[in-house]
Amino acid sequence: MNRLWSRLGARTAAVALLSAGVVSGFQLGDNRDQGQRLPDTAGVEQVALQAPQVHPAKEQATEYREKLRDAAVAEAAAERKRREEAAAASRKTVREAAAELAKARAKAKAAEKPYDGPVPDSCAEFTGNRQIGCAEMLNAGFEIDQFPCLDKLFTKESGWNHKARNPSTGAYGIPQALPGSKMASKGDDWETNPKTQILWGLGYIEGRYKTPCKAWAYMQNVGWY
Repeated sequence: MNRLWSRLGARTAAVALLSAGVVSGFQLGDNRDQGQRLPDTAGVEQVALQAPQVHPAKEQATEYREKLRDAAVAEAAAERKRREEAAAASRKTVREAAAELAKARAKAKAAEKPYDGPVPDSCAEFTGNRQIGCAEMLNAGFEIDQFPCLDKLFTKESGWNHKARNPSTGAYGIPQALPGSKMASKGDDWETNPKTQILWGLGYIEGRYKTPCKAWAYMQNVGWY
């Protein structure tokens, strides 16, 4: 009996030791598995902690600054364009004004020459009273281009005859002064000296019409000057 119980006790102890070893193996395996997985989990958590945090307020501030910068650049470009357009318009206005002025002057000058025919190069192209009239006209300050008008005017009035007299009105001399005695203001020889008559006629024209061509234009419209 004692031997039988001893054998049963030994077997029981062996089974107990074997069961304990199996359980220990399972626990060691779980611990090994857990030991291998823990570093991975810790790494993920560490990466998550190291990742940059996104702040909506900072993003909005950056976006706002960029919009302000873009708006400032666009406004500067628009202002530069406005200035360039204003400068171009100013230059165009000046050119147009100059062109209009030149056109008006040309028109006024053309209006002062209501005649057909060439302008003489000099008074040497004429003789007699015409030559005297041309020379005295230049001495009075008029340009040579005014002489064709003076020539037409005095040709119509008297044919440059310093003794011409209008029997109806009594007008006398080259400019047909009325009365002829008015020409005495230029000299007592007004009845016989063509130069005296021409000087008086030029003074009358300048005082009333400014230029011989304006006097001739007036005479064409009215019939007298």
